Amino acid sequence: MWDDAFPSFLIGLREGLEAGLIVSILVATLVRAGAKKRLPQVWTGVLAAIALAMSFGAVLTFTAASLSATAQEAFGGSLSVIAVAFVTAMVFWMRRSARSLSGEIKEKVTGALAMGSGVLVLTSFLAVGREGLETALFLWTTARAAGESAGPLTGAGIGLVLAAGLCWGLYRRVLKINLTKFFTFTGAVLIVIAAGVLGYGLRDLQEGGVLPGRTAYAFDLGSHIDAGSWYSTLVQGVLNITPAMTWLQVAGYAGYLAVVMTLFVRGVRGVPGARAAAPKPAAGRAEPGTADDVSEPRRAAGDPVPAADKPGPQARPAGPAAEAEESAGKPGTQARPGPVADRPGPGPKPVGARGRRPAWVVPVAVVAVPAVVAGLVVALARPKPSGGQTVAVSATECGKGFTAPKPGRQTFQMQNTGSKTAEVYLIDPSSNAVYGEIEGLAPGTTRDLVATVAGGTYAWRCVPSTGKAVTSRPVTVSGGTGSTRAVVPVSENDLAAPLEAYKAYVEQGLATLVAQTRTLDADIAGNHLAKARTDWLAAHLTYSSLGAAYGTFEDYDQKINGRADGLPGGVADPDFAGFHRVEYGLWHAKTAGQLKAPVQALADAAAGLQKAFPAQEFDAGDLPLRAHEILENTLQFELTADTDEGSGTNLATANANLAGTRELLTVLRPLLTTRAPKLLPAVDADIARLQQLLDAEHRGASWTPVEQLDTVTRQRITGATGQLLEDLAPVPDLLEIRKSA
Repeated sequence: MWDDAFPSFLIGLREGLEAGLIVSILVATLVRAGAKKRLPQVWTGVLAAIALAMSFGAVLTFTAASLSATAQEAFGGSLSVIAVAFVTAMVFWMRRSARSLSGEIKEKVTGALAMGSGVLVLTSFLAVGREGLETALFLWTTARAAGESAGPLTGAGIGLVLAAGLCWGLYRRVLKINLTKFFTFTGAVLIVIAAGVLGYGLRDLQEGGVLPGRTAYAFDLGSHIDAGSWYSTLVQGVLNITPAMTWLQVAGYAGYLAVVMTLFVRGVRGVPGARAAAPKPAAGRAEPGTADDVSEPRRAAGDPVPAADKPGPQARPAGPAAEAEESAGKPGTQARPGPVADRPGPGPKPVGARGRRPAWVVPVAVVAVPAVVAGLVVALARPKPSGGQTVAVSATECGKGFTAPKPGRQTFQMQNTGSKTAEVYLIDPSSNAVYGEIEGLAPGTTRDLVATVAGGTYAWRCVPSTGKAVTSRPVTVSGGTGSTRAVVPVSENDLAAPLEAYKAYVEQGLATLVAQTRTLDADIAGNHLAKARTDWLAAHLTYSSLGAAYGTFEDYDQKINGRADGLPGGVADPDFAGFHRVEYGLWHAKTAGQLKAPVQALADAAAGLQKAFPAQEFDAGDLPLRAHEILENTLQFELTADTDEGSGTNLATANANLAGTRELLTVLRPLLTTRAPKLLPAVDADIARLQQLLDAEHRGASWTPVEQLDTVTRQRITGATGQLLEDLAPVPDLLEIRKSA
């Protein structure tokens, strides 16, 4: 999470400090002008700017969520490029304008004081609003790149809080910061981060079909670099450099960094010369590049009460206001009225308090208006599903009422007009690919089916609970661009061959298991405990490689591989049996006599399973599910050492689980290749990465116990397993048995 947090932390710190400095200058200027009563107007403008920034972020988030996957890529990529442009402009603007920023803001505030409260609110709103919009846009792009990680928001929050503290310290003169050096350093770091955001945005535009070269990789180090390692995660989170990048990404990243960083460094080198040419500041005046202009005005010695709060002469404002007051006391000049804050405004004076609006109205309005506008934008921009089509579902009226819809996200009201519960699928009639489905639609009921429609041919397939499937007449949709996700359905017949191949693998494994448990029984009978430990591991790994069939083994799995967890007596419970019961005895100094009964029971259970397996019901639909579930158990039980009863061989078991998963994918490969051609290369790379990590902890006949792994290695193994699980997640859905097939 913290690797994703750093870029957002930096942008929150820098943008927060910029906005805070602007607010501090506004406040200091009003205090020096004796206009403290006008401070609520400044805070109202600041509040409006914050509300605008948050509303802008909400619009980006909810608008993108309503787009199709391809459109989201294009939308996110475009905003990433825009964010880079904004950040680049902000870096150069701050470097160029920091020296004159205080004077410009003071001049605007002085003018606003003479023109009324609304102008002062607008001045503070415009001054802070730009920083807020930049922050919202950049945070949105970094949060999108980080996926579900909370790092970006956490980092931004910490940065903004720290910026607020720094601004308070500067204003109260608690600390001093060389702002020129600060903005120079953070500007250079932000340029590097922006280069990564640009590369990420270009990749999104390629994924969205806006830019070419989607498959033209400059390098792909996925099989050589552990994507889950701490250093890889850090580089990806901070710099957005990934193990695989296209030529366009590399060119954009390197080109941006070379050009922008060169211009930035040249500008920084030119600053000392500018300072040398500048006249020396007068005594008592703030030197450019320091925080004096944002600090709270000092009171004169011996004058505990601010001049603005006492009768008589007011404290002199700095800059042009001070010069104006000094001129009032010179010969030949006309005395001017007091501070502009005390001048009566134009127009009639209000009589009493009648007609004055409550103080809370404007602050509430400036927050409510952006929120309401953002809500309207989201509501109007969100594509509205078409609910006009009510489509009949039955054996005799399948697809009645279906006409060619407009391209885009559509909602169809599926009404079961028959007398039987049915399933209904929106399909491509040429390939049987499924775009949407509803299962268990009861007679007389109506449910919505939401699907994204592009150019192509579509039809409905209605499958009653009893009876044959019926397909409606096809309709053709034209004018749509892009592609929609569809799944080619799998039937039980499609899984028949993979099931038979895997059953043969299990039968062979069970034969080996029976022989190995008999050898283990003989070791115990001969009191060869050292050899028994070796033979125990071999037999246990054989069984651990048959994970896809565990659901078929019925009660035999508990007898062969039961765990002590949940048993009233724990490891001493009479029902604790199988490999882990024997493991506990072998590695806790139990005698051969004490182990004889548990080992004999294990061997008998293995032989009983071998005999029963051919007649056991093996559901073909279990195969795709087990492709994901085997390693889920590995992550939950083996990589946490939860099942270790003393042998320290959890990594060996994880290796056997990986071998079983690889065998299962081998029999499913023909079905997966045609449905998701990009999935298997990614999975193969994940398996190779995890295998390499496990092999590194296997030395001769021994394995490193999980609890003895160093933190980095353990995280790498866990991360590689998690990445493999993530890439395997689509398999159950891709190979789910559907009646539409």
